[in-house]
Amino acid sequence: MNENRPEGSPLAIRKDTPVTLPFPRAFPYPFRAMMSICSDLDETPDEGVYSETIRFLIGTKTTAMGPGLGLEVGNTMYFDMPKGQFSYWNASEKGRDIVRLLMRSGHIDCLHSFGDLATSRTHAERALEELERHGCKLRVWVDHGVAPSNFGSDIMRGAGDVPGSASYHADLTFAYGVRYVWMGRVTSVVGQDVPRRLKNVFDAAHPLASGKTLVKEGVKDLLAETVGGRYAMHAGNSLLRGVTLRDGRRTLEFIRCNPHFGGVSSRDTAEGLGDVLTPKILDLLEERGGVCILYTHLGKVRDRENPLRGETVIALRHLAERVRGGRILLTTTRRLLEYASTRRNLGFRVTREGDWTLLHLEGPTGGDSTGREEAAPDGLTFYVEDPEKTRLFHNGLEVSALDRNPSDSTGNRSVSVPWTPLRTPEI
Repeated sequence: MNENRPEGSPLAIRKDTPVTLPFPRAFPYPFRAMMSICSDLDETPDEGVYSETIRFLIGTKTTAMGPGLGLEVGNTMYFDMPKGQFSYWNASEKGRDIVRLLMRSGHIDCLHSFGDLATSRTHAERALEELERHGCKLRVWVDHGVAPSNFGSDIMRGAGDVPGSASYHADLTFAYGVRYVWMGRVTSVVGQDVPRRLKNVFDAAHPLASGKTLVKEGVKDLLAETVGGRYAMHAGNSLLRGVTLRDGRRTLEFIRCNPHFGGVSSRDTAEGLGDVLTPKILDLLEERGGVCILYTHLGKVRDRENPLRGETVIALRHLAERVRGGRILLTTTRRLLEYASTRRNLGFRVTREGDWTLLHLEGPTGGDSTGREEAAPDGLTFYVEDPEKTRLFHNGLEVSALDRNPSDSTGNRSVSVPWTPLRTPEI
């Protein structure tokens, strides 16, 4: 693999860093940063709130909150929950139809455990059989509260990966297709996969609250190699790391981010999102060229008729402008993780054929927006000397539909595998 990349930044090329072309660009052209809104559905009161929120985020038609934003945002789902909390088994038949439609389109992309009441392997088997029967493949697992089916032992304290436990299911869940897990780690640092920068945690307008948050993040650095490696991901500021679950199974763990000055559990609700997705935070994410999987709970609402309102709607519309302006690539958690994982593990070599530069990419596929696993990774971009004289091959097959891009802020031109948006279903 070509290792010509800036030290400490696995995905970025900086304007003042000399490199030899071809060179991989951090994000699909022309974007400067990448983000997903990873919302746990805890306390979502009913399927009306869940569906209307999704319609507003991903659709373009009029909703209770105004015209839809047309954004590529995913969501989570669990199964066995008490009455009064929306979940798959608590939904009506129409609600389940909508959930399955969104799973197949990629707009529900995370299993948020199997739920508070899923205490046995039988609960997991029933849920996975239902997903398989309807052709729904979710690649991302997100631990939930203190659900028995959780994987995390140090923070979320589940037993889903402990062989012999009543709730053991890791063998079934990974055979079903889960590839990425979140086990409770959240950071206040804006942007991952770039050098960790604590100074931006402090907010002079809120010195006491942000100072406390800064101290907490600093302590995580000091304890990075202790307490069982609980804070190792924080210190490294990497989005992903390989981990071994308690049954010996290897997987990829990811970290989420809540950059609110009050700490990782502050304003992580529908009402509070506007205080998190501020222009200052988004500017910093772009400036740093980082990735962010945002930790929040959009189902924790104050008004069931207007689940998202006030500053939250303003913030989301502002984010949508940045997306349309080619500044921040907003996508689902699954697509972001697959892109980041593929970028890490993709090798490339360069050959010449007359005036042509031939880029040979070798390694895993991320799948495309239709879920085809054999496809070249969506959005993969390389800086090259002459885009018009460049051909790209992935695992021996030429990528025929190649975007040839003008120069960006680095002064370099590039070629890209097209980033194909998810198809938005009618719900």
